[in-house]
Amino acid sequence: MTATSQAQAQDPAEARAHIRAHSFNAAAAQYAANRPSYPPALLDTVEELAGRPLAGARIADVGAGTGIATALLHARGAHVVAVEPGEGMAAQFRRTLARVPIVRGDGNHLPLATSSLDLLTYAQSWHWTDPARSVPEALRVLRPGGALALWWNSSAVDVPWIEAQARRMERHFGLEGVVRTNGDASHLARADPTGSLAFTHRRIRWSRRVHVDLHLANIGSHSGFLVQGEERSAAFLTEERRHLLAAFPDGTLDEAYDVDLLVATAP
Repeated sequence: MTATSQAQAQDPAEARAHIRAHSFNAAAAQYAANRPSYPPALLDTVEELAGRPLAGARIADVGAGTGIATALLHARGAHVVAVEPGEGMAAQFRRTLARVPIVRGDGNHLPLATSSLDLLTYAQSWHWTDPARSVPEALRVLRPGGALALWWNSSAVDVPWIEAQARRMERHFGLEGVVRTNGDASHLARADPTGSLAFTHRRIRWSRRVHVDLHLANIGSHSGFLVQGEERSAAFLTEERRHLLAAFPDGTLDEAYDVDLLVATAP
């Protein structure tokens, strides 16, 4: 069954989420080339809150995508396996991280042994799960005292040019809440509706300096763009390039981000 036919069998809200979740598979190379990574301070904080070093830890990175977070965990000396549901993303992962094992699956049905992990990570991917199922699965695969770490990298909308861009997206695509929900901690409220976990929250501000073209390729790789269709997205990106070059004549800008990190320890 294709992603489209699966979505048609669901209710409208589930169908939209399913289509967005699977939209990355056709844009995996764009995603890998242009998405930001994460700052070293994030992994330092994961170690602090998990109460152990990443080096030597048995970790599964779920919703691994093209391997942006997996690569950082591997570089820290972790014994990491990636879990990824999408065929296109998994194929891109194998091209860039050929020595790191990857299995097909998702957070609602982890293809992992019970009590086998020191750490379970979700980088930009927990919101694609159903916490009523993914929380019990996380607790099943973590050893006693193991940790679940979730994080989201959100544009810092308190930066004026980023807020202005978000408002232009709202107008162009007829969306609501791009500014309001970016960085409003809504992910935190929805992390565990079961109440089974006691999360500690940290927010880490960081930035990267990039060319306007890389920035536009980055935002164009987000699911909200991918589901709009090529013509509509291209029209926005063309006009947005004009706005950005007026604000940044040398063609470079600082993308500012807030990483919201949640870490909970399994009983």
